[in-house]
Amino acid sequence: MISIQHLQKRFSYTWVLRDVNLEVGAGEFVALFGPNGAGKTTLLRILATLGTPSGGRVSVNGLDVQRDAARVRRLIGYVAHQPMLYPDLSASENLLFFARLYDVANARARVDALLHQVNLFSRCDDTVRTFSRGMTQRLAIARALLPDPPILLLDEPDDGLDPQAAEQLSSYLGETRTTLMSTHSLARGLALADRVALLARGSITYESSTRNLSVGELEAHYRAHSLSAERERLVAA
Repeated sequence: MISIQHLQKRFSYTWVLRDVNLEVGAGEFVALFGPNGAGKTTLLRILATLGTPSGGRVSVNGLDVQRDAARVRRLIGYVAHQPMLYPDLSASENLLFFARLYDVANARARVDALLHQVNLFSRCDDTVRTFSRGMTQRLAIARALLPDPPILLLDEPDDGLDPQAAEQLSSYLGETRTTLMSTHSLARGLALADRVALLARGSITYESSTRNLSVGELEAHYRAHSLSAERERLVAA
């Protein structure tokens, strides 16, 4: 479903992504780890058609993210660092607005069901401006799920969630679909994903199935690759 081949991205004279290669199969859940500044958000923005690669090829369900951007957007639900919600509208009004944009059938029923799913139905008529960071994040997840997309791109969806809500993240995401999620929580990513990948030094430096992979083993790989990347950065500086 997601194919990334020799992806490169440069901002001015700085290379953020140098040679990223990653495949995510249909129905597969991949957790993406990496230190701050590794390029995880840049990678997800390119997949979401919100960023332009400097080189390489990126496709979603066989569609090129640049040439077929409009068709790609119909396939994905995207949770970014910014919630992409209107603060002066209520939770229901926000979701109903996006439901119209996505041509969601039986919009009211779908909105109510999602608000129940993310435990916000009791606040459905309150404006987003009054929500906590965690509540806003849960509503952003509901927005991404509205059109029932076959592909989810999640940029630290657990950011701002309280421990209980973070533990319920898998239930918020619903049924199995192709998912690429960046997170700083090694334990949570390991628990949710079928496979993990580490982004460092502008490329994928480590991949593994989560089967029989312990948090301790993953942490050891993360530290080794992150420290190596930091040493390279300091030498280059």
